[in-house]
Amino acid sequence: MSADPFSETLLSSVPRAIKYDKIWLMNSIASHCRVPFTPVDFYYVKSQARFFVQGASTASALRDINGKICDEKNKKIHIIANTSDVPFSVRDKLEPSKMEQLKLTMNKRYDPIKKSLIGAGLFSLNLCDNGLYQLNGLSDIIQVAPTVKILNLSKNQLKSTQELVRIKELKLEELCLEGNPLLDTFPDQSAYISAIRKYFPKVLLLDRQVLPPPITVDIDRPHLTQPCEERDERSEVPETPVMQFLQKYFFTYDSGDRQGLLAAYHDEACFSLTIPFNPEDPAPSSLSEYSKDNRNMKTLKDHSLRVQLLKYTKRDIVCSLCMLPKTQHYFLSFVVDMSLNTEKMLCFSVNGVFKEVEGVSQGSVRAFSRTFVATPASDSSVCILNDELFVRDATPNEIQRALSIRVPTTTSSSGPSLSQEQQEMVQASATQSGMSPQCPQK
Repeated sequence: MSADPFSETLLSSVPRAIKYDKIWLMNSIASHCRVPFTPVDFYYVKSQARFFVQGASTASALRDINGKICDEKNKKIHIIANTSDVPFSVRDKLEPSKMEQLKLTMNKRYDPIKKSLIGAGLFSLNLCDNGLYQLNGLSDIIQVAPTVKILNLSKNQLKSTQELVRIKELKLEELCLEGNPLLDTFPDQSAYISAIRKYFPKVLLLDRQVLPPPITVDIDRPHLTQPCEERDERSEVPETPVMQFLQKYFFTYDSGDRQGLLAAYHDEACFSLTIPFNPEDPAPSSLSEYSKDNRNMKTLKDHSLRVQLLKYTKRDIVCSLCMLPKTQHYFLSFVVDMSLNTEKMLCFSVNGVFKEVEGVSQGSVRAFSRTFVATPASDSSVCILNDELFVRDATPNEIQRALSIRVPTTTSSSGPSLSQEQQEMVQASATQSGMSPQCPQK
């Protein structure tokens, strides 16, 4: 037998285990496994639970109980065991002498009356080049040093932003992670910034680079972001928090980079998309780019698929929104209604039209209805809890109302005149939907 107790290390994974209590899950696995084992470094990656075990016999025993454990809903729990490198906690474990030295140092700085470290009123903390591979040791930092605004974690061995969950309660304004392996896990800078702002939405300086301000809706600020289209005096809208939110939200939505919407959603928000049910044409070609995410219960009978299509967490929501066609919303077409307005919750809906500006249906005009459930955030901004989107083909009449431009005229016609481009859009929509383009222009 090898002298190294982790010479045969295996990484065990349990898909979709984040919904289970950790103690219940590990006790269930241990009671069914024929080989006693000690799990090392239990952690989550998205919805998957992971932990390390020692020895091929343990891995074989875990594979034997794959699918043989059921939860309270009689759902099978699957276990996957694969070979792995030795976990950092074992490889880089402090020697007893160094651990004792660390304890002595901490004891000298500990105030038993205040139950905190002396000098813990820190504003800046530098942990650069300390060989850190995880942040377990910082999980209590919010209690001992809640005032930290600047944190330097550069030149360490952090491999995943998941480690930041342990310190996400800090109100960081500056963070430095350069020189860590985790930077290589992102396809571009935008994805990296979005991942960091998931944990620290107020960070302004990342790796010594100034970041663009995050999207927020300030309740008390009268300034309005420009809407999706150029406005004249007739297009002014009431300066209410909801209208400010809608203008900022759809301005970002139409900007081409919807990653900026991450800060608008709660961490555990959910989103659903539906399109109309047509028994003669259950998957209309004009809405084909939306049909794959359609949760319409009239067409989707598979309960598990309906659950799968419901997007949870703001990261999954924004990822799903980024896959939808690029758009230009017509703010003047919006009809807004609020059904609930309390100190703790807002529920409002918006109906209108938008044009697809890229893709196979470029130029197509859609009608939409969107319902938001939101809550005022602690920093005087609105935070989305639930987002429901319904999309259908716009009728020619809806397109004409949205795109019409009233101009002085000497003709006897009292209706709005449409530009050549707008007339073509009406005709294209009529062709797709099968409707007549000759609709009242009222």
